[in-house]
Amino acid sequence: MRFIHFVRPIMCIIPEVAQPDRKISIREKILWTVFALIMYLFACGVPLFGMQTTRTSDPFYWLRVILASNRGTLMELGIAPIMTSSLVMQLLQGSGVISVNMGLKEERALFSGAQKLVGIFVTVGEATAYVFAGMYGDVKVIGMGNCFLLITQLIFAGVLVILLDEMLQKGYGLGSGISLFMAVNTCTDIVWKTVAPISVNTGKGTEFQGCLIAFFHLLITRSDKARALQEAFYRPHLPNLTNLLATVVIFMVVMYFQAWKINLPVKYQKQRSQVNAYSIKLFYTSNMPVVLYAAFVSQLYFASQLLFARFGSYFLVRLLGVWEETLEGTGQWLPVSGVAYYLSPPPNLLSLVMDPFHSLFYLSFVLATCAMFSNAWMEVTGTGPKDIANQLKDQQIIVKGHRDSALIGILNRYIPTAAAFGGMCVGALTVAADFLGALGTGTGILLAVTIISQYYEIFKREQSELLGTFGKLGSAQ
Repeated sequence: MRFIHFVRPIMCIIPEVAQPDRKISIREKILWTVFALIMYLFACGVPLFGMQTTRTSDPFYWLRVILASNRGTLMELGIAPIMTSSLVMQLLQGSGVISVNMGLKEERALFSGAQKLVGIFVTVGEATAYVFAGMYGDVKVIGMGNCFLLITQLIFAGVLVILLDEMLQKGYGLGSGISLFMAVNTCTDIVWKTVAPISVNTGKGTEFQGCLIAFFHLLITRSDKARALQEAFYRPHLPNLTNLLATVVIFMVVMYFQAWKINLPVKYQKQRSQVNAYSIKLFYTSNMPVVLYAAFVSQLYFASQLLFARFGSYFLVRLLGVWEETLEGTGQWLPVSGVAYYLSPPPNLLSLVMDPFHSLFYLSFVLATCAMFSNAWMEVTGTGPKDIANQLKDQQIIVKGHRDSALIGILNRYIPTAAAFGGMCVGALTVAADFLGALGTGTGILLAVTIISQYYEIFKREQSELLGTFGKLGSAQ
């Protein structure tokens, strides 16, 4: 029995954004995208009502960058439900567990509805688990009434994010909510660490968190200007100008590699004179390798941190990871030994010299894992050479100068290499950003740059369609 028969009866109870009944202009798309962004940022700033504290260990600290979440606010879950449901449904479809004919509009709609239903179930499950795990205080202290109120707030915010993502993907806005919120989360984090006006006492006097503001503050308040300048560039435990410069460099390098691609000359069989280009990018699977890598490692960190908090004296638990809080009361814990330590990025360049085995192990693991995840994602999502060859044959497209039968061989020559090597390049750039101490983490920067590039391409495509429409109107007149 096909997947469609299981899903149809329950689709009527799921909230849905209606399909647009007309062509949405680029101006309206920008306005709806800005609206979705404002709603997300508003939810990031509204604290959860009824919580007792958030000054406990944050087991999801390492996931925040890819989940676009903000602890202790309505956006506690971030895009976790959407990402989880999307990955689950993609894996089920790609592995053949569920059967969906994407060529039929009705089945596409039902598949999208089922994905949304899974997302809502994940939202309810995660909201309940977060509250009863004590992330907002002891359940006995805050009471069942506040627990129910906290769960309701998290579910409401989670469903809102799902609907905002659906609104953008159905053509009201640009791109998707997942991409938009991840990019904004990283960029906001970088801007905050650059210009944050909050002051802290480091034991050497009052300093500002924002590295740019701290730079001017140190130069003005310190009598030893050379020492002040050195501290502004290399101060530990707080953002510094070296981190900011590394961020700018990594941004430019990623943008440069983002444009690398191979163009295969292709043409329609019925129009042999017209030659087009089929592009195979170096980042063939985009930012998915680093997303999957970060999700995998973060889950390991999560399990290790929870086990260490409860059973820290056991040998196997300490072998998995020993954790220490970086600054008291911040809720940010870092691994100092064990497997989790060797899978975490070195905190600074000095660590490369002091512990070279840690650096080499981390580098090797990231490169190998990103290459493996990139190839796996290519196969699961149906973007492998065989799938692309079938799609091109269905459209009666061939490679110029080659027979029809040679198409699969040509794609086999480029696509698997682009997936594996591109995944390794994504991993290498992530490691470079982490080694240099770039703001926003290497994973966050990779996500932000690739997503911004995607939005730039979407905007160019929308403009081209608009100009094409004006051209047709002009020729008709």
